Amino acid sequence: MLLPHPVIDSLTADQVRTWEATFSPEAGGQRRPAVEEGIWRRTQDPTNADLSGWSADESGRRRIVHYRLHYGLDRTQPMDRLVLEELYLYVSWLAPAAEITAHRRDLNGWLTTGGWRPVNSQDASWRRGDLHVTITEHMAHPQDERAGRDTPDGFTALDVTIQSEDYTLTRAARNLPWDVLAGGMRIKEQRGTPAYAADLSGLLDHLPFVVEAGCGTSIEAGIPPLHWLHEVYRVTERSGNDLTQTFAFILAPGEDLLVHEVLTDTERKIEDMVSMFRALVLAEPTPAHHVLKALHDAGHMVGPVATHNFDRLFTRVGLNEAFMRRYDQRIPHMPFPPEAKALLVVGLHADRRNVEARARALGLPIFFLDTEGLMENGVYKPYPLEGPREGDVIVRSEAIPALLHLGKLLGVNLPTGL
Repeated sequence: MLLPHPVIDSLTADQVRTWEATFSPEAGGQRRPAVEEGIWRRTQDPTNADLSGWSADESGRRRIVHYRLHYGLDRTQPMDRLVLEELYLYVSWLAPAAEITAHRRDLNGWLTTGGWRPVNSQDASWRRGDLHVTITEHMAHPQDERAGRDTPDGFTALDVTIQSEDYTLTRAARNLPWDVLAGGMRIKEQRGTPAYAADLSGLLDHLPFVVEAGCGTSIEAGIPPLHWLHEVYRVTERSGNDLTQTFAFILAPGEDLLVHEVLTDTERKIEDMVSMFRALVLAEPTPAHHVLKALHDAGHMVGPVATHNFDRLFTRVGLNEAFMRRYDQRIPHMPFPPEAKALLVVGLHADRRNVEARARALGLPIFFLDTEGLMENGVYKPYPLEGPREGDVIVRSEAIPALLHLGKLLGVNLPTGL
């Protein structure tokens, strides 16, 4: 595995300009839009017994996955290309000692199969091309000692770190998944009895409005949904058929497909890992993004878009973004202009960053635009919004037709072709 790893072999001049305007360090401000990061922490708890397999006799397992992928432009070739410059993947297991021992044997076999070479005599680290693997076993994990967490009797921990050569991570970044773990499980919202409407015409009585956007607008642009990353990083295991499918946590080291794939079929797995970022760089803003820009220009929409997406599509049509997706348990700032009269939530399942809660505290009515379901393998699956309350309004529709209709109701000048 050699870095930089090509993601898009040749970029057009327009794509290079898009990159420089929206993904380069100069364009991101305090954000680093060219760094893709994800964290999952899965534990066994009575409240998630159906997903984690928790029982009085089966508890204490834990799995943490943390990845960071750094992208950039490579201008050493005849055509500029998008490349993966740096890679960091960390997987930590807490499980019965016998399973950890067996998993360690599996890892040694995978390293041999994948062509990794020992770096030192202790066989604690291995190398393949520009990638290094470090494996560390703990009787008690240092992060548990740091947090004052007890290790269950008969359990040990195992860390696997796969990273590019000379990759460095700050202490705060290394601690981030453990800080997320210390924050505890997210408590789901309690849904009330919202009203349903055929369209967004009710917003006409509450202008101007602020927008919060989830991955619905990104999916319409051809970008995979965020839960697709669960498949890439093997966070959950599917079972059942298309109609009765469940997604149980992967918590047994013996079921570790992620590290197995990276060690034994490195190039192919790296292709899986970069496919999300490739899709969002190639994506184009949809009519939904353009309509929102027209509504903003006309004064019907105010403030930045509170977005949970890292595709930068709102930025690309000229809208400011308030980026909500973060892992440090802090609630990102979201400026609500004093003239705002409502919040429109587009394609977002749950209020994980308290944007809706803050709107309610300001007395703003909330309108939801969401299909409350998704198509998977040709089968429609209901996916009701988590936290709408009494007084809220839900419009069950895709974003593009509903926002185009709203734009026409308000008489805004839409771009040619919409």
